[in-house]
Amino acid sequence: MAYSGKYRPTHTRKYKGDPTNIIYRSLWELKFMKYCDLNENILEWGSEEIVIPYISPIDNRIHRYFPDFYVRVRSKTGRIEKLIIEIKPLKQTTPPKKQRRITKRYLTEVTTYAVNEAKWHAAREYCKDKQWEFKILTEKELKI
Repeated sequence: MAYSGKYRPTHTRKYKGDPTNIIYRSLWELKFMKYCDLNENILEWGSEEIVIPYISPIDNRIHRYFPDFYVRVRSKTGRIEKLIIEIKPLKQTTPPKKQRRITKRYLTEVTTYAVNEAKWHAAREYCKDKQWEFKILTEKELKI
């Protein structure tokens, strides 16, 4: 199976955006797309359809963050909730361990983490304004 590709939803009416252009960039994203498409409590969903501006700590300039998913869901209590979901490996959700030797790999990890933190901060603020929720799902939550 390809690690990236196009997803064709069964329930196109639930998809917010162009249902003919849904791209997954990992098998974890594909698994979540299938879940959104087939779960009756997911009333609406979109993939990379929302744009959130953020300031990168690397160059101090405004960039555009496209969170992995937007979901409108009916909770167990019957409430309708809106969420923005980011799917990331658990390793990328915690700061890299400080190292004595500064390797290229370590610098990449530090940079990636700093940029992700800036994106996620912007996403939390965006959600707070709209009374939505921001969640990061890892292999733990996806049970992979």
